[in-house]
Amino acid sequence: MKIPFAGLLAAWLFTICTMQAQETLTLEDCIEIALAQNFSVQQAEINAQGESIQYKQSRNALLPRINADYNYGVSNGRSIDPFTNAYVTEQLNFSNVGLSLSTTVFNGFRLLNSLKQSSLNKAAAGMEVEEARQNRMLDVTLSFLQVLNARELVKLAETRLLTTREQLKRLEKLNEEESGNPSDFYDLRGQLALDQNAIIDAKNSLNNALEELKFLLNTDAEIEAESLALITEFKNQELSAEGIYEQALQNLAAIKARELRLEAAEKGVAVARSQYVPEISLFANLNTNYSSAARLFEETGTELLETTDFVSISGIDYNVFTQETRFNSRGISYIDQLNNNLNSTIGVSVSIPLFNGFRAKNNVQLQKVEQSRAEVALAETKRALKQNITQAYNDWDAAATSYELLQEQVVAYEKSFAINEARFNLGVATSVEYITSKNRLDNARINLTNTRYTYLLRDKVLEFYKGRVIR
Repeated sequence: MKIPFAGLLAAWLFTICTMQAQETLTLEDCIEIALAQNFSVQQAEINAQGESIQYKQSRNALLPRINADYNYGVSNGRSIDPFTNAYVTEQLNFSNVGLSLSTTVFNGFRLLNSLKQSSLNKAAAGMEVEEARQNRMLDVTLSFLQVLNARELVKLAETRLLTTREQLKRLEKLNEEESGNPSDFYDLRGQLALDQNAIIDAKNSLNNALEELKFLLNTDAEIEAESLALITEFKNQELSAEGIYEQALQNLAAIKARELRLEAAEKGVAVARSQYVPEISLFANLNTNYSSAARLFEETGTELLETTDFVSISGIDYNVFTQETRFNSRGISYIDQLNNNLNSTIGVSVSIPLFNGFRAKNNVQLQKVEQSRAEVALAETKRALKQNITQAYNDWDAAATSYELLQEQVVAYEKSFAINEARFNLGVATSVEYITSKNRLDNARINLTNTRYTYLLRDKVLEFYKGRVIR
């Protein structure tokens, strides 16, 4: 499959227009953009096209083979006249024309098994295209959620900094009036630097997440974090991890592709074994030739010629005369010679493999190795899939439980911080108590945000394994 410049330009324009025309980018928008111009998907499509061509070749191998040959040459010196098969010493123009037909009648079902193998490989390549699309969809989903999570952490860091600045302004006035505790002022200045550094780290994480998303979308266009939108909801899983795994076996293209590759490898063994079997073929040939030395002789009459012989009659010698037929020669035309010299053959050919340097045996063993590789690849894919689903399900379940607890923790720390902030403003509490209470609340909010997006991420992963469209 050739990827023309116009196609790449159209995909690039599609990306730019989509990102500029919408104030917000949903997860579906990002997936659509990624699939429109993803190199992994394009490579899989190229491979699929190659398998499709291979399938056509295997199918066409069942057809008879028809070949024609033609040559025309000039020979000088002593050569064999193809018309008379006699030696001549002259310039000779010659030509040969042939038509041959052959077809395989039986070869141990090698052609049929090759066709089935190519058909399975073609179907597997189609599944690998879908696998590449599914993998890209999952990658974009995870990256999209990472951006949203990083965006929320930046907002939390900015809120923390705003609260610290407000308190610092109040303490700065008290410090100028020499009515406040100087240690509280410097404690807050230290907390301000800590909060500013947290914003730098959070924004750096956000920028890295955006770059990762841009890479997956294969675009250089700028993506604003605020333009991303996702409808989130918390729901229960109707299936267990084992149930999701069973669905994944039925829905995931990766599993189907490995299964088809295994079936194709099994057919490959059958193809190799056919080398042990005699091959029976039918053939037919039609040939003709031309030679410039060919002549056609025409009788023009007779002539009485004296010979060197003699007869004696009564002592007198008499010469002997003979009557000789005279001929004129002329060349035979090119077309007439081709018509006159036609010959045809038809027959049956049987090729019996007796010894071929153990090539057939080694080919069978090589194909069995390929079959073993396909079996291991399928088993490995299933094993990894089961492990990934189990881990994702456990993470989802833990995140769902932790989210409820962390919500309660945030509510409790909000009340605690409100009390400590009021006490600190009244001068009853110290800066250490205030900062400690503030950091507990901030950390609880960060943990709640991280847990929320961990839940959403694992939920999307499980939806992917169920074979459902990610939204």
